[in-house]
Amino acid sequence: MPDRAMITDPDIYFAKGCGRCDRYATADCSARHWLAGLVSLRRICRDAGLSEVAKWGHPVYLHAGRNIAILGAFRGDFRLTFMNAALLKDPEAILERQGPNTKHPDCIRFTDNDAPTAVEPTIRTYLAEAMAYAEQGLLPAKEPTVVDLPPELLDALDADPELAEAFAGLTQGRQKSFVLFLNDAKTTPTKLARIEKSRPKILAGKGATER
Repeated sequence: MPDRAMITDPDIYFAKGCGRCDRYATADCSARHWLAGLVSLRRICRDAGLSEVAKWGHPVYLHAGRNIAILGAFRGDFRLTFMNAALLKDPEAILERQGPNTKHPDCIRFTDNDAPTAVEPTIRTYLAEAMAYAEQGLLPAKEPTVVDLPPELLDALDADPELAEAFAGLTQGRQKSFVLFLNDAKTTPTKLARIEKSRPKILAGKGATER
């Protein structure tokens, strides 16, 4: 079995992948499939003066002590995702939302290994803008987040004061992670099973995806 521990050296990402799944270090790894495009993005980020580290199993590029961008590879595409993307002006309208729960367009998505080179000037401009914000210490304005709880979770919290107290003490991000986890279930019995499974994590103050 391949080693599934997340990588801590960005060089390993380009050689074997992120280490988060059992496709790590195999020919089926998404990072290997999109290797040429990822290497181009790596070069562009490094040439822009960004420092490179590995975080969350992926190459992350930093400037002025701030995360600027992260690389990612999937079966159908690879991406350069900007941190604090709400600050970016995006005059070329090339930023996309990663999913329905992403508040702001934050990534450039590619389905061709040659595509990053074709838009390199635009990528460089966006990186320079993000780096300037980091130097100034600017962050996007915080937006209020309203977490709508599924009825099954509301019932469970009403019936379990200990769980309700622990859930109320979670950050909004962690609360939202459980809501997304539950809403992904198609039936009420599955949601109830997921609530029961999630109880130890909630009591421990963790989010749905935390170990």
